[in-house]
Amino acid sequence: MIQIADIREWRTHDVLDVGGHKIGMLEAVYVNTSTDEPAMVTVRVGLPTRHHLVFVPLADAIAGPGYVKVGYDRSLVKKGPAIGTDDVLPAEDEAAVFAHYGLPYQPGANGERQLARR
Repeated sequence: MIQIADIREWRTHDVLDVGGHKIGMLEAVYVNTSTDEPAMVTVRVGLPTRHHLVFVPLADAIAGPGYVKVGYDRSLVKKGPAIGTDDVLPAEDEAAVFAHYGLPYQPGANGERQLARR
């Protein structure tokens, strides 16, 4: 697993898909609130005047010099739930991010979020 201290250093570096194709630029790291381990990143995608952020799980990610390679295809990532570059993910939209990748979603016992930006 990629350590949070390491991945923070790669903000603005390339995020590559499973085939090595560039998806976009790493914007932020989100941790699992139960474990405080890195769970997802947001990736800046889109045209220069119309950027948005998409979420990508880090489950099978590989970190290299200047890039993070994720275990998902670029087309799947770009079709995922997105937020504006200055927005935050609403709590009610978290489950949709997990569902897009076929991952289980489990909020906290009192309805706490599963993801937190670091």
